[in-house]
Amino acid sequence: MKILRLFLIVVALLAAFQAFGQTQEIRLFSHRGGRMEYDENTMQAFQASYDAGYCGFETDIRMTEDGELVVTHDSSLERTTNGKGAVEKQTKADIMQLKTKQGNKMLFLDELLDFLQDKQGLYVEFEMKTNPESLYPEERLAEYCDKLYKKVMAKKPADALYVFTSSDYRALRYLQSNYPGVDLLLITSKPCNAETIALCKTVGIKRLGATMNGTSRESVQKAHKEGLIVSLWPGQSVEDFMLGAYLGCDYMCTDVPVSLKKWIEEKVPWIRVKY
Repeated sequence: MKILRLFLIVVALLAAFQAFGQTQEIRLFSHRGGRMEYDENTMQAFQASYDAGYCGFETDIRMTEDGELVVTHDSSLERTTNGKGAVEKQTKADIMQLKTKQGNKMLFLDELLDFLQDKQGLYVEFEMKTNPESLYPEERLAEYCDKLYKKVMAKKPADALYVFTSSDYRALRYLQSNYPGVDLLLITSKPCNAETIALCKTVGIKRLGATMNGTSRESVQKAHKEGLIVSLWPGQSVEDFMLGAYLGCDYMCTDVPVSLKKWIEEKVPWIRVKY
């Protein structure tokens, strides 16, 4: 039944998509390096996605107790590593002793930036994981934002587009106030709609990262008319990709970068995708 459902959805989306026509290119990027195919946010994941042809990536950054920036999504170490407790309560030395559940070392921001530094045509989202707020009060938030921005921009290739993203508007506002011209994206668990479009316009952020659930083609078109760039999530399947493409998004993440790229190239090569 699942295969039949996938087939019917894809056929329907293909027909609708061809009827409307594709008017713009989709930038597809590897979410946490491809978290459903590889060990998320590890060098193994980013290397594998790059080897598969991706120059678009998303990653998550947290800060240790002694001020080191670590590539990891959760504050708690339990889900992905053999450690316990909050990342923010560990030192760099503590983190260096840990392994992921799949046996990889945890990755520091400096290591990821070194890996990216000689790559061409990059699009990278650095998600500022500054929640819970209790772990990032204002002074610590400022330290985090300053360190992240300066480290990232110091090693940014000339042709790269590096975007700082967050669902925590405090972090976005700090960068906006202190580093004019910074590329920002507001992440929301809501769809692209009148409310989220208005929010981006009000706070002066031109990139909206919204959920596909509840998003319509008309709302994406409205966002474009308002000068916004729309990135949609989640990206866990072929179905998600086809829906995002039909909705007309500019950017889309994927948790299955390798298998999805192969499927696109084999089944829908006429869709304009940049990896």
